[in-house]
Amino acid sequence: MHEVIICEKPKASEKISTALPGSVVKKNYKRVPYYEVEDNGKKTTVLAAVGHLYSLAPKNRKKKKFDLEWVPLYEKDKTKKYTKNYVDAIKKLSKDADRFIHACDYDIEGTLIGYNALKYACGPESLDKTVRMKFSTLTDEDILEAYDNPISLDISQVDSGIARHVLDFLFGVNISKYLTDAVMKSTQRYIQLSAGRVQTPTLSILVNREKEINEFIPEPYWLIKAYLGGEITADHKKGKIFERSDVEKILADCQNKDALVTKIALRKSKKIPPFPFDLGSLQSEAYSLFGFSPKKTQQIAQNLYAEGYTSYPRTSSQKLPKSIGYEKILKKLSNNAAYRKAISKLKKPYKPREGKKTDEAHPSIHPTGIIPKKLGRDYQKLYELIVFRFISVFGEDALVESMKTDLSIGKQIFTFTRKRTAKLGWQEQYPYRSVENDEFPTIKEGDNLKGDVKDEEKHTKPPARYNQASLIRELEKKGLGTKSTRANIISILYDRKYVEGKKIKVNVLGEQLIDTLVKYSQKITSEELTREFETKLEDIQKGKTLKEKIIEEAKIEIDSILDDIENNKLVIGEELYKAYRESMIVGECKCGKNLILISSPRGNPFVGCSGYPECKSTYSLPRGAIILKTKCEKCGLPLISFGKPRQRACLDPKCGKEGKEPSNEVVGECPDCGNQLIKRSGRYGEFIGCKGFPKCRFTKSIEEN
Repeated sequence: MHEVIICEKPKASEKISTALPGSVVKKNYKRVPYYEVEDNGKKTTVLAAVGHLYSLAPKNRKKKKFDLEWVPLYEKDKTKKYTKNYVDAIKKLSKDADRFIHACDYDIEGTLIGYNALKYACGPESLDKTVRMKFSTLTDEDILEAYDNPISLDISQVDSGIARHVLDFLFGVNISKYLTDAVMKSTQRYIQLSAGRVQTPTLSILVNREKEINEFIPEPYWLIKAYLGGEITADHKKGKIFERSDVEKILADCQNKDALVTKIALRKSKKIPPFPFDLGSLQSEAYSLFGFSPKKTQQIAQNLYAEGYTSYPRTSSQKLPKSIGYEKILKKLSNNAAYRKAISKLKKPYKPREGKKTDEAHPSIHPTGIIPKKLGRDYQKLYELIVFRFISVFGEDALVESMKTDLSIGKQIFTFTRKRTAKLGWQEQYPYRSVENDEFPTIKEGDNLKGDVKDEEKHTKPPARYNQASLIRELEKKGLGTKSTRANIISILYDRKYVEGKKIKVNVLGEQLIDTLVKYSQKITSEELTREFETKLEDIQKGKTLKEKIIEEAKIEIDSILDDIENNKLVIGEELYKAYRESMIVGECKCGKNLILISSPRGNPFVGCSGYPECKSTYSLPRGAIILKTKCEKCGLPLISFGKPRQRACLDPKCGKEGKEPSNEVVGECPDCGNQLIKRSGRYGEFIGCKGFPKCRFTKSIEEN
């Protein structure tokens, strides 16, 4: 018997092959590693994809790209040529298999990756002989359990994945193309614009917040505080006071009067342990503690899972079922001294505090008990965060003592509160949050305290800008995107240059894109429409509706949006191009007009003068260059940052070299081709290069020579 196992990534294929019973041999086909396992006459071939091997593409080049098909990724994206060898390996090595096992990650994306590999590389007939492995960790125990007890392939889950990809393609590709064409039609200029089913409503949320901030008018208010005995600061019970006349009355009433302690309330309260991590809360905590972007956290967590150190991260669950084996995991973690100390203070029987959120596919994120020998700094930080969070959910309640004191000064009431921790509880197992430890003043009811009453003028502040973590939480609350896609959506907004900064600020182009779409085609910015389709995609997964029905409904909505754009093409194009030009200004040209960053449909971006064709000044950019706000001291043009390691130089590579002719000084013989070595100059300053360039690319710095 010959069975074939399809995994999502090469690392997973290695883990699965070594967990199976029998002798394992690692082999290669076209430089693609795979594994053959022999066990009592049964041969198992373990093959890997590298994420998606197939992608959607339009069948024809019509204006509206509605007729789609799945094609090999390497045919659509020339940068993914390496995926051809993986497709060829699966085709070659799965021939004549008696059974197929789908062992990709158990979520919608993983299910679709494996399904497409089976259908298009192994052949549609393979699906009739396919079973599914379902696991949440890549430990030997979980892998064997999933292998010995496979389940049927969930076609509803497959259909939901297909529908999601189709909807994202139909919305994103068609609307982006129509917007780009609108600019080309009205201005004869090419700019790459991007819109998407979830991306655009997300940008709309940020634009609305940006407008709230810009339109906000600060309002003065006053706080009145009593400074008593040097160690007590009490606040007036009214808090913010917006009328200055009220402030004057209160101050007059308090003048030259002592504070009478009228009431002291002592109480104890419990501080219960946190919930286990789901992906969103892990991303939020890692951002708060370490400054990791949600995308970075997701990538690190995925790699920790692939190595077998933690469970599958793309989960919305706050549940830890007994089946994961609490005691077994904690016992393994106790082999590390740092974890042993925290675990030793837990009380048996172990019972985790759980939240309400569930996920049918996976439990909350937890360590497997396998302790890594060596991790990079950021990986170690995230791994320890997951471990200590897991341990802490089994901890005892913390106990906090509070002292709330009321004071009267004249007829005015002031209060202050102090808190201290009486029992650390779970906080001993989670060393990431500060512990309250105020000193309680030695006062009693009836005491008179001397001091001063003063007012502080402040101003109301606009709503805070979102950061990446708070935006993830907002998207989750609004039901936009999925736990797996939200981080990537935010990353795309940065890549498209619609937003910038840790505290997310929308630039002119991002704001104008939303304003224009709201004006002429509001549906694409609609949270309601996006949320409605998210619900329908979930209904497909639950078997409540068919993917074909939802795709047809989406086409009707997209037709309506595209018609709106088509009917207003010229004005949309003009408005967007104007905003684009403004957002792309990087400095002032020597002619006095603006220098702008220009996209090219067939090459790298470059910087050119807005006065073209009268001024033809242009400046090429090295690959990966970033234009800085700092200006060159010699010529006033912006500086750029580029290269590895990063270095700075003037935008103009000729800056400081005017009037200097190339020396063409021969300094030796090229060791690669035997031609002459001569002195050259470029952005990096002077260097030595082969005269045979570009056929020979030998170079060395002056210092090295």
